[in-house]
Amino acid sequence: MTQAQIGVTGLAVMGANLARNLARHGHVVAVHNRSLSRTTKLVEEHGDEGTFVACETPEEFVAALERPRRVLIMVKAGAPTDAVIEEFAPLLEPGDMLVDGGNAHFLDTRRREAALRERGIHFVGAGVSGGEEGALLGPSIMPGGSKESYAALGPLFEDIAAKVDGVPCCTHIGPDGAGHFVKMVHNGIEYADMQLIAEAYDLLRQGAGLEPSRLADVFDEWNRGELSSYLIEITAEVLRQVDASTGGPLVDVIADRAEQKGTGRWTVQIALDLGVPVSGIAEAVFARSVSGHADLREAARGLPGPTPVPDRTLGDDFVEDVRRALYASKIIAYAQGFDQIRAGSAEYGWDVDPGALATIWRGGCIIRAVFLDRIREAYEESTPPVTLLTAPIFVEALGLAQDSWRRVVAKAAELGIPVPGFSTALAYYDSLRAERLPAALIQGQRDFFGAHTYQRTDREGAFHTLWSGDRSEVGA
Repeated sequence: MTQAQIGVTGLAVMGANLARNLARHGHVVAVHNRSLSRTTKLVEEHGDEGTFVACETPEEFVAALERPRRVLIMVKAGAPTDAVIEEFAPLLEPGDMLVDGGNAHFLDTRRREAALRERGIHFVGAGVSGGEEGALLGPSIMPGGSKESYAALGPLFEDIAAKVDGVPCCTHIGPDGAGHFVKMVHNGIEYADMQLIAEAYDLLRQGAGLEPSRLADVFDEWNRGELSSYLIEITAEVLRQVDASTGGPLVDVIADRAEQKGTGRWTVQIALDLGVPVSGIAEAVFARSVSGHADLREAARGLPGPTPVPDRTLGDDFVEDVRRALYASKIIAYAQGFDQIRAGSAEYGWDVDPGALATIWRGGCIIRAVFLDRIREAYEESTPPVTLLTAPIFVEALGLAQDSWRRVVAKAAELGIPVPGFSTALAYYDSLRAERLPAALIQGQRDFFGAHTYQRTDREGAFHTLWSGDRSEVGA
């Protein structure tokens, strides 16, 4: 039997497309699925794209692989992934590799990696971004795990990944759960980016009265400048789509409830654990939650407040203001995401290279954008910025966007159009640049009711005021 260089188990759309991508690049691919019909269908429909070795049982599948064996698992996260690992691990030998290409929680990946390492098996948590099309035509791949495993897997993954300027959108992220952590934050940034684009649409639709067909042209134009990205590109496509049954814009008949699978929520939860403010990502997650609470929205519909009335006199100046506000808010979202990655890397000892992430996110993935070249350049400076916001190129961009950003948030409040993404991004920016925050009062309150102490600006140490006594200050 022909020996396969890699095997894929789990042949739903993502798994099948990755298998096809590998085969198209000349790699012999063993394929396996719990239900044989999917394996058979894949080979029957796409067998002419390369060399597949169809396997009916796990034993047959493992036997078809050359050593060290490379097994790519493409099943649902959680219990299904654990079930597949329990099924295949006993069939493998020291030095073999199990790769989880799903959206697993990075803490699960750390647990699995540690357990399999004791058995001599390399476990790799690999984030894969790009959706079904990316899996087939070239995704962005974020593998964690040992350096030894990447030496064996890297050439295959780099071969099938998207390429930008000839550079593969794949690199070794770091040990154990680093790959899935980075993919989690990638998805959190994606949530924020999508929310900000939706708010820009809403402002121009409800605020300026622009129809979807006109808005499609606006987003097409924006996609030729500094906002050029996959998400801006597909926004224009969605807005231009006409519904076959009504003859009107498709966006008008799509229910306004945005769903989520969990990675954005994980990003916010872990950011809280790490003490990293990712307010832009959090607002995007909460905005989806609000959209899904039909009962709350129905009950609150009669609350007093302005009803947005399109002001068609706003014109091109307002469109440009919204564009600048979108770009500035986008900078905040990415800066917060990279801050979280830096904090996670420090917490778990991963030594993640942020410049490398910006490089591999330029193609294949959902958040791919021209903007990422600027992030890569910022991190390649001899002294990388503490936060992207202080990189000279972004200081300049935020300065240019200042007035527009503030006008847009103010106009949205005046019209009663919710812009949680734009407004929280601006609030975060102003919080960082403020010389003094009202947190001094909060700490004073904490000391009053809980004797939590406070620090002073004029001398070292911790202090407490005897609030229930003579209100004198004592050292803590």
